[in-house]
Formats: sequence, C-alpha cells, structure tokens
Amino acid sequence: MAERELIGILALVLLLAMIALRLPIGLAMIVTGIGGNFALSLAEPHLRFDAYLRQFKTLFFGNVASYELSVVPLFILMGALAARTGMARDLFRGIEALIGALRGGLAMAAVVACAAFGAVCGSSLATAATMGKVALPQLRRMRYAPELASGALAAGGTLGILIPPSVALILYALVVEASITALFRAALIPGLIAVLFFVLLIAIQVRRNPALAPEGAPMTGAERSAALRALLPVLMIFSSIILGLGMGLFTPTPAAGVGVCLILLHGVILRRLTRAGLSGALMETARTAGMITFILFGAEVLKGFFSRAGLPTALAQWAEHSALEPWTVLIAMLLILIVLGCFLESLTMILVVVPFLWPVLVQMNGGADVLAEQAAFGVDSEGLKLWFGILALVVVELGLITPPLGLNVLVIGGVSPDVPIARIYRGVLPFVAVELIRIALLLALPMLCLWLPELLARGG
Repeated sequence: MAERELIGILALVLLLAMIALRLPIGLAMIVTGIGGNFALSLAEPHLRFDAYLRQFKTLFFGNVASYELSVVPLFILMGALAARTGMARDLFRGIEALIGALRGGLAMAAVVACAAFGAVCGSSLATAATMGKVALPQLRRMRYAPELASGALAAGGTLGILIPPSVALILYALVVEASITALFRAALIPGLIAVLFFVLLIAIQVRRNPALAPEGAPMTGAERSAALRALLPVLMIFSSIILGLGMGLFTPTPAAGVGVCLILLHGVILRRLTRAGLSGALMETARTAGMITFILFGAEVLKGFFSRAGLPTALAQWAEHSALEPWTVLIAMLLILIVLGCFLESLTMILVVVPFLWPVLVQMNGGADVLAEQAAFGVDSEGLKLWFGILALVVVELGLITPPLGLNVLVIGGVSPDVPIARIYRGVLPFVAVELIRIALLLALPMLCLWLPELLARGG
C-alpha cells in the first residue's frame, strides 16, 4: 500500500472517530481535509501544502453560489412553513376522515400523512417529530397499542427522506452529478411502494391481533366535511409541486419557489401564520441551510484531500481486479450503509460514504460509458446513478429505524417519553422486515426506479 493511501485510510478513521464523538460534521471534514493534506505534504514534498491552501480563496464562494444548491433553503422553508401553518394536522385529520373507520385506520392515516408531509418537509427526523406531535395524542385517545402507534410513526417518518422533493436526494445528486429532476421521478414509485407496504402491514397486524387497535370510530358528517375541506387545499398545494416536477412543468428551484408562495398564501388566508411563526420559519431555514452549506463546504475540502491521497481511485482499481462478483459488492455496500445508518445521520452518509462507494460501483458495472446491455447490473451509468441513489436512500431509511440506535425511534421516544424505548423497537421491527422486502424488490427490478424517469423523458 502506498504511503499516501495509508494516510488517507488513517484520516478516514480519524474522521469517523470525530463524528462518533459528536464533533460537528462539517468541522470534522474540514479538520480532516486540511490536516490530511498537511500530512501528505510532509510525506511527499512535491504535494505542496501552500498550493492546496490557495483554493480556499474561491472554494467557499463557489460552493455557496451554486445554482443547484439554491433549491435546498427553499425546500427547507417549505417544510418550516408547512409545520407552522397546521398542514400536518390537516393532512392527518383529512386522511383519518377517509380511512379512519377501518380497524387500524388511524395508524394507516398516520403513515399516509407522514408520506404527504414528507413530500414538503424533505426530512425524516422533522417528519417523525411533527407527525408524532400531531398523531400520537389521537392514537392514544383511541387506545391503540403503544408499539403499533409509535412503530407506525417512526417508520412513516422515514418516508420524508425519499418521497420527493427530498433534500437528501438533492445532495446525492450533487455528489454523483445526477439530474435532480430525474432522481425525484425515480423516487416516486419506490416511495409509493413503501406507503402501500406499511399500510398493508398495519392491516395484517390488526387482523391477526385485534388488541393492537380498536374498531374504527367514524367521524360525524360535520366533522368529516370539515376535515375534507381542510385537506383539499393542502392536497392541491402538494400535488401542484409533485406533478409540476414530474411532468417537467418546472425545474426543482422554481418548484420550491412556487411551493413556498402557495404555503405562505395558505397560511395568510387562514390566518394561521403569525409574525412570530414566519420569523421562526425563516430563522429555522437560515440555521438548517447554513448547516448544510457548511457541511457541503467541508465535503469539498475532504473530497480534495481524498483525491490527492488517491483513495477512491485505489478502491475502484481494487474492485476492478478483485474476484468478487459485482452483485456481491453491491449487496455488501448496502449492508455497510444499513449498519452505518444506525449511527450516522443521512447527510453524513451521503457526503462521506457515498463518494467512496460510487467510483467502485461504476467500475464494477463496467465503467462510466458502458451500455446497458454490457453492464454488470443491466443499467447504463446514468441509470446506475438513479437506481443506486434510491437504493442508498432506502437503506439509509432503514438505518433510521434499526436497533441499536435508529434516530427516528429516538425522536418518537422523545415525543412519547412514557413509552419504553424497547417497546418502540418491538413495534418498529415488523416495518424493518417490510423494508428488507422492498430493498430486495428494488434490487431484483431496477425498472421500478427507472421506468418513470425514462417514460417522462421520452414524453418531454
């Protein structure tokens, strides 16, 4: 092993150690990148450290001024405004009016509402926290078993990372240089499959064990009418964003701008958006967007160091000359992502882990210019970006609800402190099993991810 590659591996271990010690991710990346490049300059003097530092004159500005990145704060603002204008409550009550009379219908409504709210929020943790506050009191009042109620909300919250538009998908697109619009289209069918599987799982659970959920309590006619009236504008706003993106009426940044305007107008007309609420939404957006921008800057610094150390190239060459089957390598990658997803946030996974895995996967598939007929996985390089992106986010979702950590489980535990965390894990395990089935389905049928982008691309 070359000395520079050894330095790269040691730096990677140090980076993971700093993240495990809860050092801010962006700062950990910057420290690793600068420190690693200094070590490289000592080991190999021709890799001048001062030449490396000169890039910082333009690196941060170039990162912040990226047009592709402008969509991130807009989608974050959409989610913040939606939370403050009561859209989560309207979604839950409206869907409850449609299916709440079924046994387990309230838990099903919570899952569907999580998917719909996640389409605007774009964050799994925020979806779980918001919907937990909205739905858990009603589930408790109706005497749902705590493990079913908390498990459904923890699992439903994971849909925020995949149902488009999604901040995680945007960042993945920036990492692998994929089309954001194509990724949004590719995520739609897998996301809907997750909703369907979760709803079917709840129906099967309450049928096998009626003690988990009571008979549905139908709303009165007046309550149903009021709930559906409140649901209608919310669905119109959400569908205008998703359909506009899917049909190519506008690109992600204008779509986010339209969404912000519609939600803002909705909140003002219904007098739900106070001055304090708007100020809080803007401050939350500024903090979150600033954090993501800083992390992306750290990722650029880190990428420059690993490129100098030659680590991604070395991994790709190892994969090319190894005797391992491409499918074995892909499944091993997904297992690594599941394990890391139990401990790391989704942004960390995408910005730290994916840049290492992606070159290896491209090499195993046959190279950057391989045709689908000649590729190991049966998809060309552009299709591989979409397919692997969806697979990666699905397994990151799985990590959010997988013991021993599972960040979404901890979020729901914080919302319902009276429910033992072990009971929440017990409730979420059936959803983990269903997610494994969905992963196997996506592995076996890549067209579930690729069919819609190809269809709409031909239509456009």
